[in-house]
Parts: sequence; C-alpha cells; structure tokens
Amino acid sequence: MTDLAAAANDALAAASPALYELVSPLGRRAYFPPDIPYQAAQARGKTYNATIGQITDGYGQAVPVAALAAGLAAMPAGARNRALLYSPVEGIAEVRRAWRAWQRREVPDDLPSSLPLVTAGLTHGLALAADLFAGEGRAVAVAAPFWGNYRQTFALRHGARMLAAPAYRDGRFAANAWSEALADVPVGEPAVAILNLPSNPGGYSPTVRERETMVAGLFTEADRRPLLVICDDAYTGLVFEDDVPRSSPFWDLVGLHPNLVPVKVDGATKEYSFFGGRVGFLTFACEPGSDLATALESKVKGLLRAVMGSPIATSQMLLLAALEAPDAEAQVEGVRLLLAERYRALQLALSKVDSRILQPQPFNSGCFALVELPEALGVTAEEVRQHLLDHYDTGVVAVGQRYLRVAFCSVAAAAIPELVGRMERGVAERAAERVRGGSG
Repeated sequence: MTDLAAAANDALAAASPALYELVSPLGRRAYFPPDIPYQAAQARGKTYNATIGQITDGYGQAVPVAALAAGLAAMPAGARNRALLYSPVEGIAEVRRAWRAWQRREVPDDLPSSLPLVTAGLTHGLALAADLFAGEGRAVAVAAPFWGNYRQTFALRHGARMLAAPAYRDGRFAANAWSEALADVPVGEPAVAILNLPSNPGGYSPTVRERETMVAGLFTEADRRPLLVICDDAYTGLVFEDDVPRSSPFWDLVGLHPNLVPVKVDGATKEYSFFGGRVGFLTFACEPGSDLATALESKVKGLLRAVMGSPIATSQMLLLAALEAPDAEAQVEGVRLLLAERYRALQLALSKVDSRILQPQPFNSGCFALVELPEALGVTAEEVRQHLLDHYDTGVVAVGQRYLRVAFCSVAAAAIPELVGRMERGVAERAAERVRGGSG
C-alpha cells in the first residue's frame, strides 16, 4: 500500500470509523496517483504547459476537425474550446458547483454534501460506489423486483451477495424491505442497502408516512452494523402525486446515525432528459474541502482514472449551459408534466383491466409501471413478451417470471389505452393456449 493510500485511509478512519469499515479491499488500495492528470492540473494556466497529451494551438485552444467545430457552433467560443479538450478527472469545476446547487435547491443549509464528482452516467457512479464499498461476500440489500444491472455491478464484478425482500405485499409498498433483507446478516457485519426511489422497474416512491417508516428501519439497522445506503436517484423529481416527496431520501439520511453512511448517485440522464450525454454525479455526505471529502475524492479519482481517464467534457459543457439557463427549473418541470400526462393515462387504462389477467402494482412516479401475471394463469412474463412481439407489434420488458414492465415514458398518452389493451389480449391468448395445451 502506498503512502497516499494510507493517508487517505487514515483520514477516512479518523472522520468516520463506520465508513472506513465499509470500504472494500479495492477501495482501501485506491488513491489518486501524482501522475499526468495531477501534474497537468498543477501546471494549468502556466505560460508554457507541456504536460498533457491533447492537441492545442500552443496557447491552450483546441485544434478540432472542422466538422466537430461546426457541430458545436452554437456554443460560445470559450465553452466550445472546453468542450473539445480533456475534462479534469473529477469533472469540470463549474459543472460540479452548478450541479451541487441544483441538488440543494430546497435543502437546509446545515445538511452537508460534498462537491459532486462527475461520472460517465449513473451506472458508472454506481460502479464506482461498488468499487469502494462492495467487496467479496458483502451483503447488498435491495427491494425486489429490482433493476437487473445491480447484480452485474455488485455481484458479478465484486462477488457481493444480493439479498432481496419483496417491495410490494398485498398491493402495498413494503417500507421495511431493506431491513428484512438484512435480517439474517450477523450483527456487526458491514452491509450495503440500495434505495432506488422512484424505482426501476416499479415506478414507485414512498409516501411521506412510508418514507418515515423506511428511514426509521434504516436507523434501526444502523444500530446493528455499519450501513452504507446508496441512493440511486436516477428519477429524482419525477413524482406525480401530492403525498409523495420529490426530494431524494439522501437528505433524510445525512447525519441520521454515526453508523449510517449515505451516498448519492444522480445525474442529467433523467433529471434533464439528457440520455445521450452520459453525465452522472457521485456525492458524499460531507462538506467540500473537508478531510473526509478530500480522502474520498482521491480514491474515486484513482478508480475513475484507472477505467476511463476522465469524463466527457462536451456533455458537461452542454449540461452547464442548461443548468445556467434562467428558466432551467421551468424547462425541467415541462418534461415532468409531459410524463404526468402519460402517467394519468396509464393509471386510467390499468384501472379498467380484468384483474384475473393483469394485476397492476402500485406506481406513482418515475418512468415505469409493473403489472403482475396471476399465478393461476400458468404463463410466464417471457412467454407474454414474445407473444406481444410476434402478434401485437408491441414491446414490453419481462421482469422475473410474473412481471411485465411498461415504460410509459416512451409511449404517447393517446397510445397508452391501446398498449394496455394489447397486453390484456396477449395475456388472455397465452393463457387460453396453455389451457388447450398448445405451445403458441
């Protein structure tokens, strides 16, 4: 272990013993080395800067292929230049500050949060969190059904144990699913919980009362062990009911318990409808510039540098322009209202289905809804999915054996009744074929 890694580890242990216990073997080895990006940052602004391998005019300005420059012609010259050159490993400073301000629009001043580190989308942010905190055998609690890529990110890459408890029971949200998933993990053993709210695939966020129950359960769990809570905030703000908080649960968890360490993963993908931009952020519950923030940033930058060098500058500069727009919140609200219309249309259409064929699960936010196939039908979600593709020119996602996920974010409101009708007819046909003994 190098002195720099040891110094970062000592800072973590001093600032938060629970966080240090949660750090994985890879995380303990990680640090930001004083190689090219580090030295280039120190030389930034010097008259002669021969540190970094990017092609400039000799005075710090980019030398782009003409077609690329034309594609970015609407940008001011300074922003265009920065879009065409390397980003710092941690991300462009103005973007980090602007995103932190966006995150904290309605957050009390006394709740600390670090300057977010830029990642290549939210999945990359989750992967960095897994690198830091998900070693071999580490228990990772999720509410099921859950986004399948968690398994690849935590279990496949790091050998973590995915422990799941049902998110829905008797048509209601199970606010203590995470505590139930960890019930058999020995007291004192560090663990991770992933909160994805609004959820994928479920499209659900807890109500005010349900969130209070969920937070209380996590507090109790932190009495039993060091607990890292990753708030996967991909769909933050996309909420369509008045009794559902729009803010991330991250802010409810900051400073809640000395054994509870919240981490926030969010980004522009859904919040700014910038799917192709791949701009995500990783935020910790500490003040910018603190010893804890500096140590964590060193580790994340070391891990990020090892995989992709630095995040995409062009996407960051486009996002910065959007964040700095005077009507930024109104523009984001316009997207939310578009989704709210589709949500209402799906809610109405599903209220009319035959519950013997499709059983809608609770949904109130995000981009998705789940419908369950009654076990008595004897058909699987994959059979129905294939039938809809082959006979109804319709695509949905099969989740496990008995759930279909509907991405209403991708379907016009006027088309949603027909979509639901095709699903209902498709399930009924597959069930009838099963009764007749046919293979379809």
